[in-house]
Amino acid sequence: MKTLNQSFYLQDAIHAAKALLGKFLVRSEGDKNYYFKIVETEAYMGEEDKGAHAFGGKRTNRTAPMFEIGGITYIYLIYGMYHCLNIVVNKEEVPQCVLIRAVEPLDEAAISFAKVHRNIKSSKVADLTNGPGKLCKALAIDKSLNAKSVKEQGALWLAEGEEENFEIISAKRINIPYAEEYQDVLWRFYIKDNPFVSVK
Repeated sequence: MKTLNQSFYLQDAIHAAKALLGKFLVRSEGDKNYYFKIVETEAYMGEEDKGAHAFGGKRTNRTAPMFEIGGITYIYLIYGMYHCLNIVVNKEEVPQCVLIRAVEPLDEAAISFAKVHRNIKSSKVADLTNGPGKLCKALAIDKSLNAKSVKEQGALWLAEGEEENFEIISAKRINIPYAEEYQDVLWRFYIKDNPFVSVK
């Protein structure tokens, strides 16, 4: 499984958010890898973006990973209970990232792994990972994986996907009313007709 090279992570968040669709998010535990296809993303454009944690250049202990060179994770907690996984992109000191909103388990092993960590009543497989908080729970992603590289094989890493043709839909980002005019920009991207997308 081929990892993504450093140059992939040096593009801006909007281009990266589109490019990440179809790529594999790999969760490793012990000597086993579990593969999930990225099907929905959101771009956060840093200092200019009123929806971003780094708007205005705000640098805190929490946002510090965003100011690193692209290719690491930025993981934070929302509502005091749900983790969100972001991939930091662009150059050092340009605090941009891509929120991973939904992933699709690629085989029975990945589905089983997700079910172990996210025990739900629903029988729909899509309900396991069709949202940013859901997928973090299902993949056992928490703050212990924050600011870690995804450029090489480890507990969490990214890999090239399979060759496939799909249409990318652009839409408004979700649940950011505080972003004023930036809540209406079409910086959420997803694979058309994929059942794992959180909001169509």
